[in-house]
Amino acid sequence: MDERERSGRFGHLFSETARATGGWSAYETWRSATAANPDAVSLGVGFPFPDSFPNDELLSAAERTFDGDGDRALQYGGGADAALLPEFVAERARTRGIDCDAEQIELTDGATRAIDAVSHAFLDSGDTLFTEAPTFPGTLAVFRNYGVDIVGCPLDRDGLDVDALERELRERREDGRSLPTLFYTIPTFQNPTGTTLSLERRRRLLELAAEYDFVVLEDDAYGDLRYDGEDVPPLAALDEWGRVVHVGTVSKTVAPGVRIGWVIADEEIVAQVNRTNVGASNTLAQSVVGRYFADGYYEENVSELREAYEKRRDRMLASLEEHLGSTARWIEPEGGFFVWVKLSGEMGVDTDELLSTAAEEGVIYMPGSSFFPVADGENGGEDERSLRLSFSYGSLEEIERGVEALARAVRTVSSPS
Repeated sequence: MDERERSGRFGHLFSETARATGGWSAYETWRSATAANPDAVSLGVGFPFPDSFPNDELLSAAERTFDGDGDRALQYGGGADAALLPEFVAERARTRGIDCDAEQIELTDGATRAIDAVSHAFLDSGDTLFTEAPTFPGTLAVFRNYGVDIVGCPLDRDGLDVDALERELRERREDGRSLPTLFYTIPTFQNPTGTTLSLERRRRLLELAAEYDFVVLEDDAYGDLRYDGEDVPPLAALDEWGRVVHVGTVSKTVAPGVRIGWVIADEEIVAQVNRTNVGASNTLAQSVVGRYFADGYYEENVSELREAYEKRRDRMLASLEEHLGSTARWIEPEGGFFVWVKLSGEMGVDTDELLSTAAEEGVIYMPGSSFFPVADGENGGEDERSLRLSFSYGSLEEIERGVEALARAVRTVSSPS
């Protein structure tokens, strides 16, 4: 069999860019484990729980859209209700301290598409991009598609270690190495660690962006899902230099299936992102969700979500304390969907290898290696010893059952044969 046959019928015709695209390996890990163990509790993916979707409210909004503006809603460019969405996004951003208007907003088909459009605007092959490590593997997949050098910056319990970031930037400048074009961050309820970057560190990050001339890409997917603690302003609200590109979405607070995200940034940046994104957005979904917001459903529904997710978080934390309290440690998130668990190094358990045993015991999680730009054991062992648990999807009973199964798997793997 020659090389063409091994690569498929069309492999020799695919572009080099396409052949270099690696996809989202973390999702494949979850899917394979789920397929092999369909009855296992899924604490791996950050899906909203099924009953969280505002079906009746969205149906009402859709009916009003079609009754009042149906023909235009189905046309290129959308109808009047589509224009409601950027106005609402701008209004809500202003309540959080972000000084913007609708002209500084570009709507996209979800936050990942927004990040891709921003990447297209700023990144060339061979550029350097900094990101938190660990971070969301979906965006790592996006960045890898652009052929950039991805540099991970460590986190602690207060989020990004800004001292370590400053050292890396200073050393690169002194050594003549490339500095970042973009810094990607999830500063509020970070995925996967659940940490929230402190106010002081947010200000220092923005000062470094100005000093070293890079743009901060702020992913705020979980910003509306705070359960306790004090609010911290988004980076975009603290930005004195216009260097923050703020990305938001309704995937966690309305429904991921509507595929709506947005970019808020300086008008020059928004114009460049628009050139990438033009004609690529679902204006029908924007019309329906715009009407949903205008009819006043959002705040009440999000309040109910916060209550439901807080209960799930608390159940997971209590279960971890009961079943893994002596063998692991974790960060208690004030919001978001996730708990980042670190197993004791003395146990010698690799969470990639643990996954198959855990699935057999009845639970699926995401191994820590999925969340690092390079998972080679050089991250202080964190990629090997850590795992992400999601409390967003399962019921209270499933969360408890899943943590119990994880504890059994840890005992099985760590016990001498």
